[in-house]
Amino acid sequence: MPTLPLTEAFQSYLTDERHFSPYTARCYGADLRQFVEHLTASQGIPMHDAAERDALEKRSRSEQPEVAGSLTPRTLTAVICEGDADLIRGFLEALAENNYSAATMARKIATLRSFYKWAHRRGLAVSNPMTLIRTPRQSKRLPKAITIEQVEQLLAAPDERDVLGLRDRAMLETLYSTGLRVSELVGLNVADLDLAGEAMRVRGKGKKERIVPLGSHALAAIRAYAERLREDARLGSPEVDPSHQPLFVNKHGGRLSSRSVRRKLDKYLREAGLDPAISPHTLRHSFATHLLDNGADLRSVQELLGHQSLSTTQVYTHLSTQRMRRAYDDAHPRAEAS
Repeated sequence: MPTLPLTEAFQSYLTDERHFSPYTARCYGADLRQFVEHLTASQGIPMHDAAERDALEKRSRSEQPEVAGSLTPRTLTAVICEGDADLIRGFLEALAENNYSAATMARKIATLRSFYKWAHRRGLAVSNPMTLIRTPRQSKRLPKAITIEQVEQLLAAPDERDVLGLRDRAMLETLYSTGLRVSELVGLNVADLDLAGEAMRVRGKGKKERIVPLGSHALAAIRAYAERLREDARLGSPEVDPSHQPLFVNKHGGRLSSRSVRRKLDKYLREAGLDPAISPHTLRHSFATHLLDNGADLRSVQELLGHQSLSTTQVYTHLSTQRMRRAYDDAHPRAEAS
């Protein structure tokens, strides 16, 4: 897949200035490189290997004629920055022909919107062709939530006789008690805990910080884990500055990864006999849904989840409304037509 200084600069902008997570920036970078690859193919001009591209670039800089059937990074960059909406429509048509889902196509459109907005502001693109491109409408998918009984089954699954079992119990309790994203969970440091205040400091998307309260069960689980962690010479790191010491560590004492959290969750889902499709994000959805079911206001849930827009949080009200409707239909004697 072609790599250009332009695409690399855009990806650096996402991480350095927009504070996108490394994962999201990589996804946007891959989307943009796929668009570049489509352009090279649609123009019928192959990209050459690195040595050939360097030679062609030198020739184009010396104002010698382009070699027929060749496309240098310089000329390809010019094609991208011309801002041709038809080229973009051709790319989207190719995606549709290859049966990309509406959600995937929407993300790739979002990538191109961000890219051309960035390029146009910096004078790299002559215009922003994405103003002429519509995002296809998607069917609204409601987030999945599990019942309180299922949550309790899951939380009871870890074996708390060793430090790693205590860690897993504290980890799952924290996810459900706070509604954290898994990336936020593994990013927690010891210094982020305020056990006296029964809360923790969380760094969310865009490096925005928020304070979230901890429930009594999560607090008890974290205290039990932290106490055992201090006693375990293999995992504790007393010489590390608490501001950088991870709260949830792996068996080697390093920071636990998001992938490890998923593997641990899969293990406990099997042991508890629960749906293997449940993900760490399912606990976040369940946290929000259960709060709303029990009378929490939408603004408070928005702040707890770290959502920038209230409309993002409003999707959970649909779940609560559906549950209320089912309860009404099941309980009211005249709810259903005969």
